[in-house]
Amino acid sequence: MPSTPSAAPARGQAWDFSDVTRSNDSLRRFLHGLPGVDQVGAESRAASLGTRSIKTTAKAYALDLAIRMVDLTTLEGQDTHGKVRALAAKAMRPDPADPTCPATAAVCVYPDMVGVAKEVLGDSGVNVAAVATAFPSGRAALDIKLADTRDAVEAGADEIDMVIDRGAFLSGHYLQVFDEIVAVKEACGPAHLKVIFETGELQTYDNVRRVSWLAMMAGGHFIKTSTGKVQPAATLPVTMIMLEAVRDFREATGQMVGVKPAGGIRTAKDAIKYLVTVNEVAGPDWLDPDWFRFGASTLLNELLMQRTKMTTGRYSGPDYFTVD
Repeated sequence: MPSTPSAAPARGQAWDFSDVTRSNDSLRRFLHGLPGVDQVGAESRAASLGTRSIKTTAKAYALDLAIRMVDLTTLEGQDTHGKVRALAAKAMRPDPADPTCPATAAVCVYPDMVGVAKEVLGDSGVNVAAVATAFPSGRAALDIKLADTRDAVEAGADEIDMVIDRGAFLSGHYLQVFDEIVAVKEACGPAHLKVIFETGELQTYDNVRRVSWLAMMAGGHFIKTSTGKVQPAATLPVTMIMLEAVRDFREATGQMVGVKPAGGIRTAKDAIKYLVTVNEVAGPDWLDPDWFRFGASTLLNELLMQRTKMTTGRYSGPDYFTVD
């Protein structure tokens, strides 16, 4: 691992990365000094973790935990107020027939739908997350991205999911990306910031590790794989590398950062694979909705079907629950 700033911060103060981020060249040296990712080794370990299985009581706990970690998402041009209201109601009571079923972590919508979701969710404890900064492409001027963010927060968003400028990152303009994340975080005010990388466009695992550190140094509360609009979206190897990054970042700085895989996670079996990976790679501290989320639209119904099977012994078909 490259050297990190040598002076530890005082209690309650953020780590000082000013030496690393004083110029694009210094930031490049730091990021390119991170250990390279062994592609074969990473994919082999992820595949091995994906074979683990859990049973009975542990599985029931994992299903409820996965439900609590879902950011129930609708990000379509055809979204309507009625659809968002229904989604928000489902987030609070995923299975109306079973009051023991936990609520999801958040509802994720476009900024113009934040007020609609907030009206339904109220003080339920389910957060409203808004995608911003010219989602999903990130192709807009900074002032437009900041206005997009402020509008969402003013409408009641508890969390902002921003997209980085992948073109700038891939061109080596690391400081530009860093400064943009810092500016968006400031525009978030009290809202938490999730930084979306769109890992399917980043080409290499080394780039995933580098952008993870860049976003964490810039102050992101979460690092997120994907928009769900580009394939491949979330994968187990990519998420494992991001989990390694947040683990190493905490070891270096004492600060925890969350991880959110999004896009392509559709089955309860897959969700459990991710939870096993979280536990094995980052550690049990991350097995909490405050530190790990699933960005998903179809996953919740699959989790509910598996949960119903465990509690009743009967497997309900996909039409038993509402279609998102």
